[in-house]
Amino acid sequence: MNHNENARTTVAVYFLGILGTFMVLAALVWTMYHYTRPPGIDLARAAERRKNLQDVTAQSKEQLETYGWVDKARGIVRLPLDRAMELALRDWQNPAAAKSNLLVRLQKATSPPPNPYE
Repeated sequence: MNHNENARTTVAVYFLGILGTFMVLAALVWTMYHYTRPPGIDLARAAERRKNLQDVTAQSKEQLETYGWVDKARGIVRLPLDRAMELALRDWQNPAAAKSNLLVRLQKATSPPPNPYE
């Protein structure tokens, strides 16, 4: 073998090695794509997701439009949105009193809960 044949053989070996590396990498990428792809959304799953969305929407609407307890131990209630806006407008007619009232309510809401064993 002369020098040209050795050089061609070396280039061919490097080319096949690089090509083989890319082929292995492509096979690994395809395999990971195949095994990590989420399942398709069929009609049953679409109906389940639609029902879940309706449940969450109904629950959110109910929370926005009704009275209820947020934390009964601390005395924190949930008001309908319209009523809360009316109270805020009424309270903020006097900004100094509203600010102090807001700070008191904030401290009450963020204080640790009472110990039930005392």
